[in-house]
Amino acid sequence: MRKPKDSFSRGLIRMSWSKKNLFIIHQRGDRLPRSQNRTLFQQKWQAKKDTRAYHGAQLNEQQFRRLFEPKLPTSNIKEQKEEQHPPVSVLTYASLERRLDFIVFRSCFASSIWAARQIIIHGKVSVNGKKVSVPSKLAKDGDIISIDPRAVPYLTEPMTPKGLTFKPIPYMQPFLFIPEYLEVNFNTCSIVFLRNPISRPGRSEIPSPFPPEIHSLAHEYYAERIKKKKSKRTRHLIPVEENFRID
Repeated sequence: MRKPKDSFSRGLIRMSWSKKNLFIIHQRGDRLPRSQNRTLFQQKWQAKKDTRAYHGAQLNEQQFRRLFEPKLPTSNIKEQKEEQHPPVSVLTYASLERRLDFIVFRSCFASSIWAARQIIIHGKVSVNGKKVSVPSKLAKDGDIISIDPRAVPYLTEPMTPKGLTFKPIPYMQPFLFIPEYLEVNFNTCSIVFLRNPISRPGRSEIPSPFPPEIHSLAHEYYAERIKKKKSKRTRHLIPVEENFRID
């Protein structure tokens, strides 16, 4: 199986365990994008560019807008003095977390989102016992995803009584964490998708290298674009005159 290629030439953070990606994350740190001498639209576009490079870089804009939800879920949560609840805009990319390629990567069974897509396309992943070769398939609550152990990059030969030999990949340790909406069993290489990701006081369940303020700007950008498209469609509608009405 050919190794997938990751693109870091633009200096954007990607869903990858690569040392180049780790260096870009280290370079950026906790600094917010430059906002001086930039209009509000330019700030929104920059936020969209940065967040989309990480959340769903393998999707084009048309594919992402089909999954984008302008109305995000809200809940009545009392404000706490110690931990303030993050804005609901941190769930801007929550709909993407149901995709099969996202689930495989979030479960640490692939070194990048492109490697996860390649594993699925080659028929190494099954959902509820049935092989699936479509990375865009959306999982339902309670679905069981199984992966062929031979397709996991850090499981190699020789075979032992306990299974394949674990061989760590360089620079993989900073990315080894499991979101709370997934239940992963590394002994059987299986995943259970529990539910949609949510936001909790002081944090969000969706792993992201960007603060909530950047997600808010990106959400406003897409919400405004969708409103403009809907208004253009209504303008093109021709009103029916009374003479042509059918009783």
